[in-house]
Amino acid sequence: MARRFDISHRHRKFSVIIADDGALELWLDGCLRKRRDAGERNPLYVWTNIELDWEDHHYVEARYHQDRGELAVTINGTPVPTERLSVQE
Repeated sequence: MARRFDISHRHRKFSVIIADDGALELWLDGCLRKRRDAGERNPLYVWTNIELDWEDHHYVEARYHQDRGELAVTINGTPVPTERLSVQE
């Protein structure tokens, strides 16, 4: 079963999905921005650069360590605390 983690950041909504097939996906406002298929690379890594306001760029990254089952999300290099990750299974 896929696992989805929703993140609200300012006026935007991000979702990080660990798909049924083990792939890692990064969605922004309901649109798929990046997908990495499961494979030998560890961790799986996806990212996107968005502009929230005029020239206010934010770099969103997600890393999924398949071997440990750990997900780490950062925005502009700052870790997103786990209490901000809303898990949807």
